[in-house]
Amino acid sequence: MRHVIAILLQNEAGALSRVAGLFSTRGYNIESLSVAPTDTPTVSRLTLVTTGSDGVIAQIVSQLRKLIDVVLVEDLTRGEHFERELLLLKLKVGAAQLEALIGVVTEAGARILSGSLGGFVVELTGSEAQVSRFVAQASQYGEVLEVVRSGALGIRHGTATVTHVTAA
Repeated sequence: MRHVIAILLQNEAGALSRVAGLFSTRGYNIESLSVAPTDTPTVSRLTLVTTGSDGVIAQIVSQLRKLIDVVLVEDLTRGEHFERELLLLKLKVGAAQLEALIGVVTEAGARILSGSLGGFVVELTGSEAQVSRFVAQASQYGEVLEVVRSGALGIRHGTATVTHVTAA
């Protein structure tokens, strides 16, 4: 089963390497990984997507919590959450296909960043399935030159949060 795991990590040199190393040495695969600073300058948030049985995921979460730089670990998949991915797609489009491609872009709620026929660039934010479906549809109207996907980002639904509160 696919799992989205949120990790709060000390923003220090080598911290991300230790997380990736844990996966590598145990033979676990990271499907996507996104890291950015939080509102606390000393903490970064890492969103990681991996697959495995409930037992394997429980083991991964347990091992992550033992790493010195890890502040908090949560498997977002276990509760209600929003999940989004960013896509940047560059196509080479013929003039005859342009109108149909613009229709696909509009229907998907995507945004045209560059309308150049030689480098038509589109931005879309959606679920993994929506992004994959859009790439397949858009590729029918032009030659795909480049696909850039952020991987999943996730946030809990409702008032529950993945935050670390430090003592003042």
